[in-house]
Amino acid sequence: MLIVLGCIAAALIGELMFADTGYRKTLGLRSAVAEQRALNAELAARNAALDAEVVNLKEGREAAEERARTDLGLIGPGETFYQVVSRNDAR
Repeated sequence: MLIVLGCIAAALIGELMFADTGYRKTLGLRSAVAEQRALNAELAARNAALDAEVVNLKEGREAAEERARTDLGLIGPGETFYQVVSRNDAR
């Protein structure tokens, strides 16, 4: 009886350790979950930064003006625009 129980226990442990749905799959799933959590943390930080930028653009005139200057080339009243061209670009 002990030999039969020992063989059954060995078979179950072998199935647990070496089958594709056993311990190896559990380790793979754990690493996949860890990677996904890291990705989620990065995306959450990015979303927080974007949310802060949206709030700043909605509430602050300076942020909208700065964005217009850098992205659209805004020149305000009373300001003079100077463009410096290097000699290599002039040829």
